[in-house]
Amino acid sequence: MKKLVKGNIALCEGAIAAGIHAYFGYPITPQNEIPAYMSKKMVELKRVFVQGESEIASANMVLGAAATGKRAMTSSSSPGISLKQEAISYMAGMQIPALIVNVQRGGPGLGNISGSQSDYFQAVKGGGHGDYRLIVLAPNCAQEMYEFAYDSFDLAEKYRIPVMILSDGVVGQMMEPVEFNKPEITEFADKNWALTGCKGREPRSLQSLLMKDGVLEKHNINLQEKYKIISENEVKYETFMTDDAEIIIAAYGISSRIAKSAVKIARKEGIKAGLFRPKTLWPFPSEAINSLSKNGVKFLTAELSHGQMIEDVKLAVNGKAPVEFLGRAGGGVFSEQEMVEKIKAMSEDKRAGR
Repeated sequence: MKKLVKGNIALCEGAIAAGIHAYFGYPITPQNEIPAYMSKKMVELKRVFVQGESEIASANMVLGAAATGKRAMTSSSSPGISLKQEAISYMAGMQIPALIVNVQRGGPGLGNISGSQSDYFQAVKGGGHGDYRLIVLAPNCAQEMYEFAYDSFDLAEKYRIPVMILSDGVVGQMMEPVEFNKPEITEFADKNWALTGCKGREPRSLQSLLMKDGVLEKHNINLQEKYKIISENEVKYETFMTDDAEIIIAAYGISSRIAKSAVKIARKEGIKAGLFRPKTLWPFPSEAINSLSKNGVKFLTAELSHGQMIEDVKLAVNGKAPVEFLGRAGGGVFSEQEMVEKIKAMSEDKRAGR
């Protein structure tokens, strides 16, 4: 079944098809369609919807519901996600699977309600305290909003880790045809860690306060071993015309849509451009980028910030190729023509040996 829907609504439908049991949220633009839609659909489906008294309360409600083995989710936009960071760190430490959605807006501070990509550091480096990671997925269209929401719960439960979908106000608000092609999940595997009542079995414990000598250090080592396994198995990315590319644009989310158009225009003008799009921002596709860093290639990182993902691109390239930057922030969005002009300048520099 195909419908014309906003990206935010597509995300809701993906979570519903995945069997979400409970949604907890608080309104903030540009993700307001998510709690508004869920307030109606979850009640119709006899599932749980709660508008918390705050972002902090909503995130902790997710922690509580997910600790019982239920599929739980919250969503917000940039300042609201900042308020949820303590609970997210607790979930990571307690190894509680859940879905957190950030439909990014301009910042810092309250900023504005336009789309942005300035929360990359917060998402992939751990926005709260402690050495933890989230799996971070970056959709660039309404179809992927649907599919990534659906897949997130399986990923979260497979590794007992919170998953974040890092979207933006443009993808969340744009309307596109979406193929609702996922089977509804109604049966769920038993979770031998969930707090479901201990009658007839040994008690279970989920905690993030580990005070005995060496226990927290061992717990951190175990988490890092799990993150290593995730890094080896869950990297996802897309390449477009990179086989013979001399200039490769690295971009995610809405920026990658603009970049693909710019690549097509550049190709028509005889410039060998290509696109590398991370679908997982963590784990980051470092090895794939490094493999493209052959002699003569230049990289252009394009993002709606003053430069965040570019640090991971540079680390992946590891000095094998130059990396330049094109960015807009505070809700500004570059045009495909701006990107084409940047590609042309890089091509001219390359021909001149600069």
